[in-house]
Amino acid sequence: MADERAIRALEEKVAELRRLVEEDGLDLGEELALLEERLQELRREYYRSLSDWDRVKLARHPERPRGLALVQRVFDDFYELRGDRMGGDDLALRGGLAQLANRPVVTLFHHRGATPEEQRASRSGMALPAGYRKAARIMRVAERLRLPVITFIDTPGAYPGVKAEEENIAGAIAECIATMLKLSVPTLAAIVGEGGSGGAIALATADRVLMLENSTYTVISPEGAAAILWKDAAAAPQAAQALALSAPRLLELGVVDEVISEPLGGAHVDPEATATALREAISRHLTELSRLSVDERHRLRYSRYRNAGNRGAKAKAD
Repeated sequence: MADERAIRALEEKVAELRRLVEEDGLDLGEELALLEERLQELRREYYRSLSDWDRVKLARHPERPRGLALVQRVFDDFYELRGDRMGGDDLALRGGLAQLANRPVVTLFHHRGATPEEQRASRSGMALPAGYRKAARIMRVAERLRLPVITFIDTPGAYPGVKAEEENIAGAIAECIATMLKLSVPTLAAIVGEGGSGGAIALATADRVLMLENSTYTVISPEGAAAILWKDAAAAPQAAQALALSAPRLLELGVVDEVISEPLGGAHVDPEATATALREAISRHLTELSRLSVDERHRLRYSRYRNAGNRGAKAKAD
């Protein structure tokens, strides 16, 4: 079975041969083609047999498309709405009006920051209560305007600091969940990186939940679970397996509705292709949801969350 070291070693050989061909003009085209083909085979073998811990690492990849940059790739236009109307705003959770294939929608998304300064300001996507209050406000705007709500989830979790507790982070998340569940408009959530704990659930109680192939969705980080259950954060790979946090496993359990394939090697290898795949899947599900009556959407939504995970339990029993 291919491993990361073998792939990296072959990548180095391919890069060296390519340099000799391009810079020194050596006639090594045939050898280069054979090595590139072998490299692709190794990549396919490796990325088709990823462990849950491997997928955690890909979900956290520093070059993974996320936040505002991803929203701008998926939508044709985006106009941001700011503030929670109580004196606060938060760069970690953003949203506004957008267009998807000439269809007006409302979008909400976690933003982890593209620069060190942004990352500090947004706490790497861990939102404060003001962010979740803003999200609930924007959901209500969508309801008034009769616009579908599309969310992009990528957060380790809500901000766990004293300031968040003082400002009632649990209440703000609960308000988001309750507001999203009551909306009469179609709702769709896409987990595009890390989907961590209540910070993710606040934007994920949608009619349909999609996941990128190498994203994760879990109640606690593998390191946190390892520290609690094994008393050792080094047991994170074991914890990741036990948490069943990967997209393929959550699809089996019935927690998500579709897994969207990523380019070979992960979403960061080809962000544009990743955005195109996301846009196609979102458009398809949104069209299906728009054909349902409000009563039917509410009935299906109620059933979905009343019976969450039962598909997997039933399959195991059978």
